[in-house]
Amino acid sequence: MAGVRKQNVFNTIWAAIKFVSFWLGVVIQVPIIALLPRGKWSSRYFAVLMSTLVFLLGIRVKVNGKLSGKRPLLVVCNHISVFEFGTFPIALGGNFFGKKEIESFPVVGWIAKKLGVIFIDRRPSQAMNALEIVQKQMEKIDYPMFLFPEGTTTNGAYVKEFKSTLFNFVVGSDITVQPIVMNYRYHDGAVIDDETLAEHFAYFDNAKQDIGPKCSRERSAFSQVFHIMVLGGFNVEITVLPPPPLAGMDRKQIAVTLHKIISDKYMELKDKKND
Repeated sequence: MAGVRKQNVFNTIWAAIKFVSFWLGVVIQVPIIALLPRGKWSSRYFAVLMSTLVFLLGIRVKVNGKLSGKRPLLVVCNHISVFEFGTFPIALGGNFFGKKEIESFPVVGWIAKKLGVIFIDRRPSQAMNALEIVQKQMEKIDYPMFLFPEGTTTNGAYVKEFKSTLFNFVVGSDITVQPIVMNYRYHDGAVIDDETLAEHFAYFDNAKQDIGPKCSRERSAFSQVFHIMVLGGFNVEITVLPPPPLAGMDRKQIAVTLHKIISDKYMELKDKKND
């Protein structure tokens, strides 16, 4: 694999040391997280914590462009792996929307809530109540919120169709919506081919892929983090695009418009080698 560090016993041992060190550090931080107020300060602390993980992973982040200064701001992006949750807060600040089910997860749900994650209940029976809750929360936030409208990660070969229900709270609101595109690259800027991206860098459910290659094995989030440590990391390149005019659109039109913008740009950049 060109651009990927070969797996050997020394890399594996070094990765194991870094992996254990990081998670011991996380455990030590739990009491501090418990004392921090929910929202901005917890999000900032989370970004500092994630910068440590990103450093240990060997991930480098580059941002092209700037986010809008308008608030409330919803940032919409494609989603390849779990590493977006670490790199986005570092590169752009802000926090995430998450599925309502995560809120009830032991420890993980509590930490996510403390860090300012906004949970979305996507059940049709809860649509109106969820809409009101999210709109009220967005009005109070002065930092960007990230949304992955594909609803899952992909193999990186394409951008999955966006779930229109996730844009209910945008319709008729004063929320600024800004699309960004995220690509993975080798450290030298070279393109990661679809097969290698799916096999080693993406984190996804094979059964949910519509296009492109599937990996030979599924990894948990924890094992994927360890695997990337062994491989030596990669680059995350974020391209910030201008907010499109969405006034007067319903949720389906918003989803289609944003998907086309992000998908077109992603496919343009995906196989383009950086100088």
